Amino acid sequence: MVYDYCVIGGGIVGLAAGMELLKKRPGASLIILEQENALAQHQTGRNSGVIHAGIYYQPGSLKAQLCRRGAIATKTFCQQHAIPYEVCGKLLVATNLLEAERMKGLVERAAKNEIEVEELDATELRRREPNITGLGALFVKSTGIVDYKLVSEAMGRVIRSQGGEICFGVQVDGIKEDASEVVICSGKQRWRAKQLIACAGLQSDRLARIAGCKIDHQIIPFRGEYYRLPAKKNDIVRHLIYPIPDPDLPFLGIHLTRMIDGGVTVGPNAVLGFARDRYPKFSTNWKDMREYLAFPGFWKTIASNFKSGVVEMRNSLWKHGYLKECRKYCPSLTIDDLLPEKTGIRAQAVMRNGALVHDFLFVETDRMLHVCNAPSPAATSAIPIGEMIASKCIGAGHEQVTHH
Repeated sequence: MVYDYCVIGGGIVGLAAGMELLKKRPGASLIILEQENALAQHQTGRNSGVIHAGIYYQPGSLKAQLCRRGAIATKTFCQQHAIPYEVCGKLLVATNLLEAERMKGLVERAAKNEIEVEELDATELRRREPNITGLGALFVKSTGIVDYKLVSEAMGRVIRSQGGEICFGVQVDGIKEDASEVVICSGKQRWRAKQLIACAGLQSDRLARIAGCKIDHQIIPFRGEYYRLPAKKNDIVRHLIYPIPDPDLPFLGIHLTRMIDGGVTVGPNAVLGFARDRYPKFSTNWKDMREYLAFPGFWKTIASNFKSGVVEMRNSLWKHGYLKECRKYCPSLTIDDLLPEKTGIRAQAVMRNGALVHDFLFVETDRMLHVCNAPSPAATSAIPIGEMIASKCIGAGHEQVTHH
């Protein structure tokens, strides 16, 4: 059998793409190949569960546009499929004068991104969040929370209901494109498809290279380590509490996140990982490490982010350092409040010149589309990303490489 579409990757982006392809082309044959034995086992199922509003992103960027559309689409999908979610709002808290100055820039950016924000002074911040201290804050009321694993499982059910197939335990080790089809190999197994969409997250660069695509980047794994607060502190905050981000750093910093299960997590940090898909602390995959140590872009990135990298590593190894970051805006937390919570690993695309890829990165050929970078907030943005991928595939027929 030759499928109309083959999607590699059972995370939320691959599932959204599959769902949208079947929506745009009812009756098409589609198969999703996933290396794990369940959906959403990596970035999708190991993030903060936030439905982002999109306040941070460069106005006019693809990331900003997709996030705004995605927040609405995610909430609508949850309503249609009875998935619990809550629009609890987010407070970005300024804890010093530099952050207060940066907060003004975020107000301007929010206006350009057409996102409603409310400026709070220290007194109003304390009134709304008695356990949080700061010089002021921005309130983004449209931010929400959800369990993206449940969203992914619902997408899987939609795909199956439309005749799509999902195949688990498939480790793709060969991709061959010719004029009429793409052959996908896993050991002795073979699948043939008219078009291939690869949404492989932490393995995306490897699949692109296996497929013969010329790429100038590599995925570097960064661990995001979280803690969970004890149940007695589930009401410590009413909203999500975020720091004002440092524009020179690629990650948002440690935040307090209300979870849809009623708990509260603290995190994540951003620590260089020694493996792409192993989660216990100090997990090491020598192949993964050899690959990035041999990549010139890795050393350039490390050099330009050395100071922040040292701080992140110290806080990972030293719980008191991590606590200090949390206590900047939540001083009542103690070391005993930091209980174990699952870790995530972020797939960060890094160019050969050391530049971090902050927006979406696609590589396209006549019959393939590789999603090589789907940065946060990809979970929030998944449905419009899926629509975009489906439109690209249905309108395909030319060879190109695009950097967005």
